[in-house]
This record gives sequence, C-alpha cells and structure tokens, in this order.
Amino acid sequence: MKHFGDIAFTPQVKAEQKARGSLGLYDGMLSRPVPDGLSEREATFISLRDSFYMATVSEDGWPYIQHRGGPRGFLKVLSPTRLGFADYRGNRQYVSVGNLHNEKRVSLFLMDYPNRARLKLLGRASVKEAGDDPDLARQLDIDGQGKVERLFSIDVEAFDWNCPQFISPRFTEDELASSLAPLVDELQTLRQENAFLKQELGR
Repeated sequence: MKHFGDIAFTPQVKAEQKARGSLGLYDGMLSRPVPDGLSEREATFISLRDSFYMATVSEDGWPYIQHRGGPRGFLKVLSPTRLGFADYRGNRQYVSVGNLHNEKRVSLFLMDYPNRARLKLLGRASVKEAGDDPDLARQLDIDGQGKVERLFSIDVEAFDWNCPQFISPRFTEDELASSLAPLVDELQTLRQENAFLKQELGR
C-alpha cells in the first residue's frame, strides 16, 4: 500500500501545489509510515455505508463516475487491502464493466453526509461472473437484492480522509426517523395528555 499522495500527487500536481503555496502542507502525510492496510476505523466506516461513488476510465481516456447503492454493508471488507461487492442487474449499460477490461484503476468516494466525513480510496478493480467463483458470490450476496450477476473485487492501494469543509449534511429516511423518534414520542405523549385534559374539562 502507498500514501494517497504518492499516487495522487503527480509532478504536475506538485507543481500546482508549489505555485499556490500548499506543497508543504502535505509533508506530514508523506512522512508518516505507509499503512499496511485499512484499519478498524476505515473498515467500520465502510461497513456502515449504503452507497458510494466509483470512477473508472474508458479506453479513450474519459472518466466515468457511477453511483452504487444498497443496504448498509453491501460493500464488504474482504481483507485489510481488498474490498468487494456483488453486481446485480441494473440498466445494462455496462460502462464500468467495459472500462475495467481496459484499465483496472478506480477511485472510490464514500460519504457520510450526516457526520460530514469522506473516505477516498484508490485501487485496482477486477470483475468476474458470479458463476466463476461461487464462494465469493455467497460472501458478497445480499439477501433480497436479486440474482448476483457479477463480482467486483478492489485491491486498495491508498486511502485518505477528507476534511469536512463544504460537505452539506444530508439524511436518509432511516436516519431522519431515528433522529426524530424522541420528538415523535414526545408529541404523541402531549397529544394523549391534551386529549385527557379535554375530556376532563368537558365533564
């Protein structure tokens, strides 16, 4: 595994950083020991996500970003350096699948909007048909999602946490329900008390 900057900070990127006065800000990142893999912090964060964005590159050099969603934990940590997820039937464009035949490198963004956190991953992905690896298919399958068609494996080469600046908090329906549950309970209690008082005053 490498530091995120070892991959992302190309000579041209470093030239821009130097020209704009930010090159020295990342000395600390690059001087730390290279991680052996994803830690418990990253693994836990990944296991709680119900979506992520994955970028691939076509043979013509065009980037393509795909949104992937599913139940929490559908993106699985298979090892400290490998992730995997099952591919079910979608719109059948196969853009990501086609791109990966030519170029294995991918970039993933995993967002936690309520807590304004973002994990970036760089790696190399491979795709195989589900029937070619039944054991992996069973490991990646999520009940209720349909028939697994393909299996994605991603060997992580670097990762980085972004600062929360400019991440606007957003909440899923489940997250809102959980946050609002105490208020809903309190409102229900107030309604019951109000109904009781009306009944008493009406006597």
